[in-house]
Amino acid sequence: MDSLAATPGTGPATSPLPVIRAARKQRTFEDLPTDRTVVLGVLNVTPDSFSDGGRFARPDDAVAAGLRMLYGGADIIDVGGESTRPNAVPVDPAEEQKRVLPVIETLAKAGALISIDTMNASTAALALDAGAGIVNDVSGTDMDPDMPALIAERGVPYVLMHGRGDARTMSGLAEYKDVVEDVLAEIMEVRDRLYNGGVSPEQIIVDPGLGFAKTEEHNWALLRSLDRFDVLGHRLLIGTSRKRFLGTLLSTSGKAAPPEERDSATVATTALAAAAGVWGVRVHDVAANLDAVKVSAAWNG
Repeated sequence: MDSLAATPGTGPATSPLPVIRAARKQRTFEDLPTDRTVVLGVLNVTPDSFSDGGRFARPDDAVAAGLRMLYGGADIIDVGGESTRPNAVPVDPAEEQKRVLPVIETLAKAGALISIDTMNASTAALALDAGAGIVNDVSGTDMDPDMPALIAERGVPYVLMHGRGDARTMSGLAEYKDVVEDVLAEIMEVRDRLYNGGVSPEQIIVDPGLGFAKTEEHNWALLRSLDRFDVLGHRLLIGTSRKRFLGTLLSTSGKAAPPEERDSATVATTALAAAAGVWGVRVHDVAANLDAVKVSAAWNG
């Protein structure tokens, strides 16, 4: 694949981006399938993500991975520049933007529908300018106060994920009287902030936030109760892919399965979630999970 030359005055191009022939039309939210669950491919442009940290930290590697997802059938590419694994070190928005913006621009040119995985309104705004079409915000109850106005102004879909605290504190905040009821109530509180900022109900996609301030049993309880989220009246997004609670489930001799050995269990959760009618799943292995949602759709007729 040909590469872009270094921009004059910026020094040598140590990690050039592939030259992408522009697609005739970039995918939009309205182009997404309505006869099956939507598949979001996870693209971590970070050195420290729990599953694939460092593999796609260079822009050219990230673009190549994103293109593989796109051409492999991913409906949306979810690009993130800050790890949200437990105890991850926060990333300055400027560094986050340096990581993700070139990748978003190139993948958008190739025609991909992109969601920006960020907790920062400033990063979300620049990502939307660069070609992203969805904001996926994992900040939970600690939402950036500038986020509602941005989402209202841009009119884009917004993923409201439940969570408490940040990567360093969330594990100590996993206490609930009734995890499903408490999560629903806290989602409604954050949703009210969005409504008050001018965001419309149709823009909101809800994510229960599996693994974010949740124990393993909390995660399973939420998965067993997906139908209870219907009361919110929004699309539902589920992210189980390679998460720790699946590794624990697959433990051998007391040792949890590593992330790369959790894909089959992820596919099983995808098939069950799709059968339960969720709008979307966020996954690392696009091909296998796309197969799962197609089988589920055919099974349900």
